[in-house]
Amino acid sequence: MDFLTLAKKRYACRKYTAQKVEREKLEQILEAGRIAPTGANRQPQRLVVIESAEGMERLARCTRDFGAPLAILVCADKSEVWTRKYDGKQITDIDATIITDHMMLQAAALGLDTLWICMFKPEVVRTEFNLPENYEPVNILLVGYRDEEPASPDRHSETRKKIEETVFYERF
Repeated sequence: MDFLTLAKKRYACRKYTAQKVEREKLEQILEAGRIAPTGANRQPQRLVVIESAEGMERLARCTRDFGAPLAILVCADKSEVWTRKYDGKQITDIDATIITDHMMLQAAALGLDTLWICMFKPEVVRTEFNLPENYEPVNILLVGYRDEEPASPDRHSETRKKIEETVFYERF
């Protein structure tokens, strides 16, 4: 499957079966995150894999889990992140998001469905998962097998802005 077909196939899944994600597939998803590019190759990502019933209960205290059997808490170690010298911007959120996207697309390529969550209580996540002070929770990626009708890969022609509205050449 070519990249655009894969990207169009992926959608935000909000209902999962109880079927567990196979270990081999989880390892491939984690490998996709490991090889994702990060600023100056600092690799600040710290991933917490949550798959036990107890872990998913803790996650449910932080955000909705939509019945997913697996979640990956994507954090960035602020002590290892690259910082832009001109304005001091730390790119923890950018690095973690690139990693999340790589894992999300790898999951789709493996026939799994995902939901990328940014709506969570950071301090509750920090407490529930015992995060060190320098770890910033950035994203949560739910992973599993869908228990709903998938969104149409053709939906983008209706749900996305036209390319002329978002792309400019040379200047605005």
